[in-house]
Amino acid sequence: MFAENHVSIVGEIPRIGVKHIKVPEKALDLVKSALSHNPDIEYAEFNYQAEEVVIPNDTYYASAQWHHPKISSPAGWDITTGSNGVTIAIIDSGVDPSHPDLSAKLLPGYNFLNNTTNTADVRGHGTAVAGCAAALSNNAIGVAGVAWNNPVMPVVVLDSNGFAYYSTIAKGIIYAADHGAKVINISIAGSSSSTTLQNAVNYAWNKGVVVIAAAANNSTSTPYYPAACNNVVAVSATTSSDAIASFSNYGNWIDVAAPGVSIKTTTNGGGYGTGSGTSFSSPITAGLAALILSVNPALTNSQVVAIMTGNADDLGSPGFDIYYGYGRINVYKSVVAAKNTLPQRISALPAVSISSPLYNTEVNNTTVVHVSATDNAGISKVELFINGALYATGTTEPFDFSWDTKSYPDGIYSLEARAYDSSENMGKSEEIVVSVSNPVDTTAPLLSILYPIDHAVVSGTTTVGISVTDDIGVSKVELYIEGTRYAEITAAPFDFVWDTAKYPDGTYSLEARAYDFSQNMGVSAPVTITIVNNPKDAIPPVVTITSPANNSYVVNSKKIRVTATDNVAVSKIELYLDNMLESTVTNQDTLSYVWKTRKIGKGAHNITAKAYDVAGNMSVHTITVHK
Repeated sequence: MFAENHVSIVGEIPRIGVKHIKVPEKALDLVKSALSHNPDIEYAEFNYQAEEVVIPNDTYYASAQWHHPKISSPAGWDITTGSNGVTIAIIDSGVDPSHPDLSAKLLPGYNFLNNTTNTADVRGHGTAVAGCAAALSNNAIGVAGVAWNNPVMPVVVLDSNGFAYYSTIAKGIIYAADHGAKVINISIAGSSSSTTLQNAVNYAWNKGVVVIAAAANNSTSTPYYPAACNNVVAVSATTSSDAIASFSNYGNWIDVAAPGVSIKTTTNGGGYGTGSGTSFSSPITAGLAALILSVNPALTNSQVVAIMTGNADDLGSPGFDIYYGYGRINVYKSVVAAKNTLPQRISALPAVSISSPLYNTEVNNTTVVHVSATDNAGISKVELFINGALYATGTTEPFDFSWDTKSYPDGIYSLEARAYDSSENMGKSEEIVVSVSNPVDTTAPLLSILYPIDHAVVSGTTTVGISVTDDIGVSKVELYIEGTRYAEITAAPFDFVWDTAKYPDGTYSLEARAYDFSQNMGVSAPVTITIVNNPKDAIPPVVTITSPANNSYVVNSKKIRVTATDNVAVSKIELYLDNMLESTVTNQDTLSYVWKTRKIGKGAHNITAKAYDVAGNMSVHTITVHK
């Protein structure tokens, strides 16, 4: 199906098992339908685009940051101004690396637009977002962020036009989770739901990360993603009078509200300005999450979310409502609650079982071992053990492990799975006993020496490359030099590094032997090479025209044969007919040429052969023939 519809794989997100394919527009629906009905594929979905959620306001003015008193930031700062041990990842358009209110706080990040570590802001949106969360404070310039002392990790996914593909956002989430971020802010949103985004969020959540996202600015109850994903804190926007912002999205998927109108913050190029949008409400909330973890680093992400929602100021209808969620955030009440909250101690072990293969069944070839694991705090990883030895580890669902039974001798094996939650509690599955029975393999590997080529001249350190295939699998490849085993390699690529300086100059025979897991052995054709590391050679080759004979007569076509020998190695033979070069061979000691004499005139003609060695010495042999 891929070939006939010109489908190609252009990327992947291995942590959550996603492949990104390129499909011609006319084949989109056909390919999506076919993939969705493939039992081996969990889901197929379009790679939607999300966009920044900001209402720009280019009016710069020196008014106070009204939102800090509104959310009780100053009282909260009396308890904590943050910690450099709690990193906030800003998944956005980058951050201005030289901004005076941000540069000292920036950690290395990544740019998923061009796959580099250059995280300079390509649009300006990310710099404004970062300033809301964590601008340097109490430094006599600029603005104050919520989390004064928390470092910022820029992750670039939003392009210069303000758009980001869901797959790129997912990569950014996974990168931040893998590189130590404790809080992730995403001020980007799209109206299409996505399993890829949800899986990426789950990956971060299972690593203990708090994910905050903007609800978007469309004045609609339509869910926007990733804010509406499970395990994400969705943030709506409020005004200075605690009204819900006219542009803010709403719905039963909103968790909390935060200031988002006329927010003064940092701008690209080292300046300051004001802006409105849930793009600013979200990082203000992310800054609060960082303060909570700064005052109590032992809290779980679920505890952080519970503290933010449980200590928000209830606005609108009493209790939860679709505009404010659980209320507008309150920094002081939240950090006080965090300081007085005991770390969550989870004693329940994960539940884990192996659902396939079944107990006491026979398996062969490549078998998928499917593990089911659940836990109230989330699964951080699952390990598969075969006969007590760790075989593989998975960190995202589905926990399916491909077991190549052909790499194991036939016999009885025990399978056991171990699942770990975010508190490192470990649960074990019951052992599953299976019998491995594969057809007897009698086919030896096929192999050849790719380089150096036969009759090559080598020096110094050279690589001997082996090409090998086998129907079952290659267990090892050995290289032999003059019949003596030199080295072995047990995994591709089978490239041997050979220091020829340890061998005297001269001619050597190379041979490779490959073994499969059934101990069948294949042998390569030998390759003859010449080592020349000390080419101090003044002896020219000996070249002889062996046919035709000198002063003989030729008619019609005549085969000319030349041989050459040298004390080290012949590098080239040239053949001249009446002083015109007719043929050349390299790294060979013979030359054959068919001379069509019908095209030459009657009389005497000269045949000359020249031979060269690797040191550049040359010898000549000339004969005369008649027609």
